[in-house]
Amino acid sequence: MALLVALVATLSALLAGTATAGPGSVSPAPANPVPAPISRPVADAPATGLPTVPAIPALTRGTPCKASAVACVDLSSQQAWLTDGEGNVTYGPVGALGGTRKDPTPTGTFSVDYKDADHVSNLYDADMPYSVFFAPAIAFHTGSLSERSHGCIHLGRTASKRFFANLSPGDTVQVVS
Repeated sequence: MALLVALVATLSALLAGTATAGPGSVSPAPANPVPAPISRPVADAPATGLPTVPAIPALTRGTPCKASAVACVDLSSQQAWLTDGEGNVTYGPVGALGGTRKDPTPTGTFSVDYKDADHVSNLYDADMPYSVFFAPAIAFHTGSLSERSHGCIHLGRTASKRFFANLSPGDTVQVVS
């Protein structure tokens, strides 16, 4: 039993890096023992008394929209883009004309609800080819780039076909003023 106690004490000393060579020791202690790494929690940044500033969301390069938007519309510049939703433009800019002062296009972040290639407005009795609805009664669709809509986003025929083909329900649409 005494031998077992001595062996445990020697191993403990070796692990702690304090053992010395002596009669009956298992092996000599290293000349410069390396301390075991100590796991410590990382301290938070020191308090400065200043308010926390929220992170600025990444934008899709060349657009005013967040990187997560798959379709982006800038009403003031009358332009629209398609993106990959990761910050890269895949199509555009193209001409895009929004609503009137009386019937403005809503701004904000929306999701594509549904698509209808041959939609006819029952409110205005008007053809709305290649409609991609993203807000109640608001859609991208083929329309005049010189005559404003009742809130929808008019795109040229080629652009509206491309938006229709590339957007799916659930995709994020961002409209900025």
